[in-house]
Amino acid sequence: MKSPVFVIAGYVLREAASRKFIMAFMVGLTLVLATVALSLKLEVVDGALAATRLFGEVMRSNIMSVDVALRPMYRAAAYLVFYGGILFGIVACSDFAPGLLSPGRIEHLLALPLQRWHLLAGTFLGVMTLALGGTVYAAGGLTLIFGVKTGYWTVGPLIAGGLACVGFAAVYAVMLTTATLVRSAALCSAAGFVLLVGGILAGFRADVSRYLESGFGRTAFDAVTLVLPRLSALASRAADLASSTPLEKGSLGMLLGGVLVFGLGALSVGFWHFEGKDC
Repeated sequence: MKSPVFVIAGYVLREAASRKFIMAFMVGLTLVLATVALSLKLEVVDGALAATRLFGEVMRSNIMSVDVALRPMYRAAAYLVFYGGILFGIVACSDFAPGLLSPGRIEHLLALPLQRWHLLAGTFLGVMTLALGGTVYAAGGLTLIFGVKTGYWTVGPLIAGGLACVGFAAVYAVMLTTATLVRSAALCSAAGFVLLVGGILAGFRADVSRYLESGFGRTAFDAVTLVLPRLSALASRAADLASSTPLEKGSLGMLLGGVLVFGLGALSVGFWHFEGKDC
């Protein structure tokens, strides 16, 4: 018998597939990748990039090794996948949980042989499967394009995409917990945006704090950003990995640990509240 968690996850994925907005995004992403593949010409000679042309215009003519020349492109792609993916996920996935927990539907689901936590876990799993699929498609497409055109292959962009999914997991955990409190897609989306902004500020916590006057404001800022996931720092590590830039020892592990602990904590609060809620 299939686990109820996978049943709910499958339901979320089927609903996502039926949405024109998400399908339009995937078609648009495919067109962007196709445009890049057809318009970008990289002239490689003996492992060195001699020239770069985009839509026939010369963008770079000085000769340098392929891996060095592609670093700015991979860094830009990593930031685009990270922040663009999270923003799209916030908008596109904001109403999955509120819709699933809406009056009428929630009573029907709870009448099935499943527990309350199955609903939240299945929704989270379905959304993260959707996010992972989109990320792999975007990052994998760019990796394939640059690899075929230059002969230089790296898994950096795919790893960076995985880090983007970890960042979105923390954001969606808060959105899902918000849905157990108020079944509003707008408020879930707002919670996601607030956490994204807070996570960006948390990554620059020390720099921002220096510009604040001493007192309650700075103390409050330091206290709040201390517990938030450092999403901007995680994005920077993703860009470093995508561009094959060496990382500081232990820096990535600490970041991932903090983001995962925050996400699990947010999910735990949502599970606890939903288990005791009278639907």
